[in-house]
Amino acid sequence: MTGGPDRPIGDRPGQVVFALLVLACFAAFFITQRLKHTPTAVQQFDLTPVFSPTPAGHIKEERISFKLAAADEVSVAIINASGDVVATLTRDYPVARYKPFSLRWSGREGSARRTVVLKGPELRPILVPEIDGRLAPAGEYRVRVSLHEKDRTVLSPRGFTLEH
Repeated sequence: MTGGPDRPIGDRPGQVVFALLVLACFAAFFITQRLKHTPTAVQQFDLTPVFSPTPAGHIKEERISFKLAAADEVSVAIINASGDVVATLTRDYPVARYKPFSLRWSGREGSARRTVVLKGPELRPILVPEIDGRLAPAGEYRVRVSLHEKDRTVLSPRGFTLEH
């Protein structure tokens, strides 16, 4: 029995599967292209590569800055190499879209009891959280930004080193 002049009936399912695979590849290509052109939620992370909050340290605070693709309320925490929160710099702080947001970390463990706002270059605010905890151990750290409206968390693409 044949499905046409020269085609056996058994080839029909194979042709359907092949056509579905081709369609899936095209769909995956277009989705990938769209994702490549969608801006990331947190952009332009800038960190001090190494700092030392000790009296002998040249750079005493970690300088952190980034931009958001969409306005949101953020919480910013410092994470150690094990993924544990070492310090919480701010909670539910409103950040405007595409405006540089800057913070400083003193190298101390714990949560900010209050935040001082300084004026940086071009009168941009810099948040300086006051944390009373002990000095965090020397090691590698990363910044975690939690976006509340997007219900999303982003880690800095690279870390920084706290030295004693």
